[in-house]
Amino acid sequence: KSKTAPRTMADATCTSEFCNAGWSEVLTHMSPYGYANFGIAFGLGLSVVGAAWGIWLTGSSLVGAAVKAPRIRSKNLISVIFCEATAIYGVIMAIILANKVKKPDEATYFLDEDWDFPGFYYAGYGMFSAGLSVGLTNIASGVSVGIAGSSCAIADAQDPSLFVKILIVEIFASALGIFGIIVGIIQSNACTFPIAPLE
Repeated sequence: KSKTAPRTMADATCTSEFCNAGWSEVLTHMSPYGYANFGIAFGLGLSVVGAAWGIWLTGSSLVGAAVKAPRIRSKNLISVIFCEATAIYGVIMAIILANKVKKPDEATYFLDEDWDFPGFYYAGYGMFSAGLSVGLTNIASGVSVGIAGSSCAIADAQDPSLFVKILIVEIFASALGIFGIIVGIIQSNACTFPIAPLE
């Protein structure tokens, strides 16, 4: 080809065996250990995001309303505790998942031909989905508890009799995170990383 000829897309395409054809190839060739650890990270990280978001919503309203009604400060801290519970659910799930990641008995560059590959990938994908289940439900739970807690603080400042009524709404919002961790534990129950080749 002439040096002055314009380069085409075909010229820039990598033809080596080490090149990835696209994201589908990257995701399908990723190690199950990678998926498992991403599941742990998403489960913990998204849960903390949900808790922080809820505390931000509740705390700002609580402090603002307490300027005019200082009596609401102490009892409305329960809303902040409910938000923090969503982060605790993420920590619990991360500990459960992290304890399931096991390295092979012998450190080798390539796994043996008689390795339990279906169980290996099942464990990785299962832990990834368990982490996402917990993380995403805890974001929803944290935001809903935060909005309900914000309303509780403002309503309590105006009428103390509304506190218990709105607190019940907060309890139901907090239960969303419990649903996530229950399903996450069930999803990860059968996830066992093989540590030795099949007999």
